[in-house]
Amino acid sequence: MFPAQPASSLLRFSLVALWLALPAALAAQAVSPVADALYARVNSFDFLLAYSNDSSHILMGQAEQRKILNVGASYSRRLFLNPVVNWQYDAEILPAALESDPLTRIVNQETSPVSATSTTYGNPPMVSCAPQTITYVIPVGSMVYAGTETFTCSGRQWTIGEAISPIGMRWNFLPRRTFQPFFEGHGGDMFSTHPIPVQNAGSFNFTFDFGVGLEWYRTHSRSLRFEYRFHHISDHNTTNYNPGIDNGLFQVSYVFGR
Repeated sequence: MFPAQPASSLLRFSLVALWLALPAALAAQAVSPVADALYARVNSFDFLLAYSNDSSHILMGQAEQRKILNVGASYSRRLFLNPVVNWQYDAEILPAALESDPLTRIVNQETSPVSATSTTYGNPPMVSCAPQTITYVIPVGSMVYAGTETFTCSGRQWTIGEAISPIGMRWNFLPRRTFQPFFEGHGGDMFSTHPIPVQNAGSFNFTFDFGVGLEWYRTHSRSLRFEYRFHHISDHNTTNYNPGIDNGLFQVSYVFGR
């Protein structure tokens, strides 16, 4: 009888250990197919191209007819995943962040002391491209110079810059599907080679954006993103004049990772 006692205890211990381990094993078997069925990478990298052909007063910006062209890359890290949503941290870097301002044409129609008309091109950008006319009367000694100046947009200059958005989040919905709608937002800054969008604004600006899009998973590791964003540029009143720029930005990205 005594020799059987250790074997019986060992058997009881083995059965208890098996009973405790069984739920975990079953859970692991249940989770694995679900995780495999979801289109959601842990780490993602992408190359992006973004463009906006115009700007207007959407929310805060005042500068009109500004264009934006961005070329860069981003990194995403998965934070939370279930069958409904894939929540990711997302950061972007733009080594080529280009902004375009319309230049100003000035037509001077002098009425005194003689009648004459002159036109100059390539003057610094205006905030609004709506035609503006001012009347002037300037006494100089015994002479009086009088007339009108009309300002309109004519021509364009591109400004080279670079930008980074280290603060960003993206939420992909319905990760079981190959076509996933998403919502996102970013915050960062931009440095340009000269002030934008007008001459007395700043060359260092803050940026933020938010938008919606659709991600198309070709495989579990590769996808394409198509999105539309509201994009804002502003120096946050760190200079004497801060009209700000609001753009509707279209962006396409090629994404890979695992």
